[in-house]
Amino acid sequence: MSFSSKVKEELSRQLSPARHCQIAEIAAILSLCGRIQISENNRYRVKIHTENEAVARKYFTLLKKTFNIRIDVSIRQGIGNHKNRTCTVAVTHHEDAMRVLQAVKLIDPYGEIEENLSLAQNVVLMQNCCKRAFIRGAFLAAGSISDPEKFYHFEIACATEAKAKQIQGLILSMGIEAKIVLRKKYFVVYIKEGNLIVDILNVMEAPVALMELENIRILKEMRGSVNRQVNCETANINKTVSAAVKQMEDIIYIRDTAGFDSLPDNLREIAELRLARPEATLKELGEALDPPVGKSGVNHRLRKLGNMAELLRQERPDTEA
Repeated sequence: MSFSSKVKEELSRQLSPARHCQIAEIAAILSLCGRIQISENNRYRVKIHTENEAVARKYFTLLKKTFNIRIDVSIRQGIGNHKNRTCTVAVTHHEDAMRVLQAVKLIDPYGEIEENLSLAQNVVLMQNCCKRAFIRGAFLAAGSISDPEKFYHFEIACATEAKAKQIQGLILSMGIEAKIVLRKKYFVVYIKEGNLIVDILNVMEAPVALMELENIRILKEMRGSVNRQVNCETANINKTVSAAVKQMEDIIYIRDTAGFDSLPDNLREIAELRLARPEATLKELGEALDPPVGKSGVNHRLRKLGNMAELLRQERPDTEA
């Protein structure tokens, strides 16, 4: 099961105790994946189609809990390339359908259905708990979330820009910034920051998914920190090795041209020690001297040797070749 499916499965079991929150969640599901059919004699039917059984189960439960009406459920097996099963949950009785539409404000006081099933009035979303329920329903109906092991991405796909802006505004009212992008024929409300996706899971009341995502985030941050440290240490080792190789080249050049007898005692001592211990660090070289010398002192002497070698190369360009 994908992470997105696990989140929806968890949310399908999250039922708000308050009727007004249940209505808000029904409104979101209908608004994003609902359809209204009107017969020739002006009789209404309300239905949703979804490939996710958890969403169908949640919508069915909400309708039963909130309205206690008769609901028809059917499952159709796909054929050809589209083999996923499609669940249809329908309210077929006119009076029941009107009760649902009026409660969720998807029909105006004059009996006119709002275009694209947009909410006619925001009275359904006056309280924060109802906003949470609406966002949860919107995600169940048209949302997805990526596997956090790979990357962070949360989205809700909307048929119209107005609907996308409504959901974006609701998410923003919870202190979470979401963006909108046009993808093919859908306006997609999305979040890409891991910490904000944690917040939106908290808003939708999915604590199990939230903890799983947090654990993955912590592990990824730890891996990133370790990798950065390893890369830094590797760079330091490479730098140290390169410096040691250059020091060896300079010292050998001095030995083969001017000879160590031309060096002061302190420089001759460090030159001989570096040749004897090419793998030693500056600290180890300093400790091996008598008397011991600090890292800065060793570095200072080796730099002097490097400068002397450079002067010798300039004076005797043919010797190096």
